[in-house]
Amino acid sequence: MALVPLIFILLYHSKSVMCGLINETCNEYFQLKHVFGYPITDKCYPNNHWYLFKNTDEWRFATQQMLISTFPVDGESQNYVREVKDVLFSVVYPTSLKNNPKLAAINEEVLTAVLDLDPSVKDSTKFMQFVSGNIVLPGVKPLAHRYGGHQFGYWADQLGDGRAVMLGEYVNHLGERWELQLKGSGLTPYSRRGDGKAVIRSSVREFLCSEAMHALGLPFLICIPTSRAASIVVSDDPVIRDQFYNGNIKKERAAVVLRLAKSWFRIGSLEILTTDKEIDLLKSLVDFIIENYFPSIDLNDPGKYLAFFQEVVQQTAIMIALWQSVGFTHGVCNTDNFSILSITIDYGPFGFLDGYDPKFVPNTSDDEERYSYEKQPDVGKFNLNKLCLAILPLLNKRQTKEASMILNGYASIYKTKFMELFFDKLGFENHASYDEDDEQFIAILLKVMEDTKADFTMTFRELSEVSLETLSNQLKHQNIPKKWWTLNVLQNHDWFSKWVEVYMNKLSEAGISDSKRQDVMLKVNPRYILRNWIAQTAIEKTEQNNFEEINFILEVLKRPYTYDEKAEEKGYASPPPNWARQLKVSCSS
Repeated sequence: MALVPLIFILLYHSKSVMCGLINETCNEYFQLKHVFGYPITDKCYPNNHWYLFKNTDEWRFATQQMLISTFPVDGESQNYVREVKDVLFSVVYPTSLKNNPKLAAINEEVLTAVLDLDPSVKDSTKFMQFVSGNIVLPGVKPLAHRYGGHQFGYWADQLGDGRAVMLGEYVNHLGERWELQLKGSGLTPYSRRGDGKAVIRSSVREFLCSEAMHALGLPFLICIPTSRAASIVVSDDPVIRDQFYNGNIKKERAAVVLRLAKSWFRIGSLEILTTDKEIDLLKSLVDFIIENYFPSIDLNDPGKYLAFFQEVVQQTAIMIALWQSVGFTHGVCNTDNFSILSITIDYGPFGFLDGYDPKFVPNTSDDEERYSYEKQPDVGKFNLNKLCLAILPLLNKRQTKEASMILNGYASIYKTKFMELFFDKLGFENHASYDEDDEQFIAILLKVMEDTKADFTMTFRELSEVSLETLSNQLKHQNIPKKWWTLNVLQNHDWFSKWVEVYMNKLSEAGISDSKRQDVMLKVNPRYILRNWIAQTAIEKTEQNNFEEINFILEVLKRPYTYDEKAEEKGYASPPPNWARQLKVSCSS
């Protein structure tokens, strides 16, 4: 058994491994699969490919379900809304979609690379039953998680998975453990006044945006951390919603999304335990999180909780800097929507910037504009302070003071990452340090963009596509070609020509050629993002049981840096249509 980890590393990392070697190590590899809780099969992996399961009869969740084997579970077996104490989970079986369920879309990348499933499984009845909540795989108990949270700045007490059920934990060919949730799967003890259902419009948005965010991060050294989506199923089950809370009640259709994350624990997962004085359970949870998700921290280290807090502070600052770099506004940054692993979760009333407006608020439910684009970094610190308060029972007096110092370092971490990302977006690869001139350089560009309402995404993309010398000459004669519609807007600002001159000088001083600049920029500045109007076209088609649009948009969003002729014809990189200005999203889903 001592050789098994080495065998695993060799099989994964070496592309030159011959089939014979793989076959020789099959017995050991099966032991590895058993240790990690993999399903046992009689097949090895020819041609250096991992085996993809072609039917769900072979595919299994991990033998050891860590959450249910580690933590106490609610003893009440009846599923009704109630206050729950002294546990993290309740056993809840999903409510199936009953009327004409249809598989609207699958994400083949998630199925194969994460879940080890061959895309052909989508044609099987059992797969359809699984992703629509009609069956639960043997050997697991589905769970709903209890947590609390601060919502719009105020403590909201018990919240929890009000319409999501965790179907099980899966360990894939890389040894990665993923938690599979079905969102929109019915009533749980944490549904409060809701019905546990999700509608098509919110489900389409979550399905598409989680994959858009994943793809947007790929060029960076650090991907934009996000949950993933595997499938969306729609039905004719009626759901009654008041979308904008204005009395305009209407009937919509129910849908479910199969979504995945390494963990669904949130800052609110810890807050509820501290608030309810369940300190032993709090300690057990934080120890579990450290052991399973922060392997660099020694569990025997007396400072482990400080080290854990420092990691979360750093990773959260980086996550929000990444959000800002692509113009993403989450819309509802409550502590119950902030992952303890600093991944982007719970895609609700989000929005990407069109015209650059730092005060942009995508969520019509956010009357006080608390979660605007420009306020997200400050909200991150607010939420981390709530995390700090949640772990105070685990810290001594000295550590409490140190935790405050760690939190105060958040702004510096965020600013450094922000500058690094925006210099990358302007072609300054591996820019080592930043001074006040650099900050002013970025600030002036953003100010010009704000004054002219220039499109955030296309400002950087069009700068990627044009020679700066050509642009400088065009600015002198005010004859920028119409195809660069954002640069046409920017040229009307008195400062833009001067800024381009400064830009060219900074590149020259850094020894970066214009062709090198463009090469770097084209790799990190997307041409396509999930604009609200694009999501809306997918929603409307899906509501008509036309699934071509959602699947096409998914494929475009997976390759946001690659020119796509059909996407261009549909206007995905053109000025948003006038009707897009009337679109609104809210917390109602």
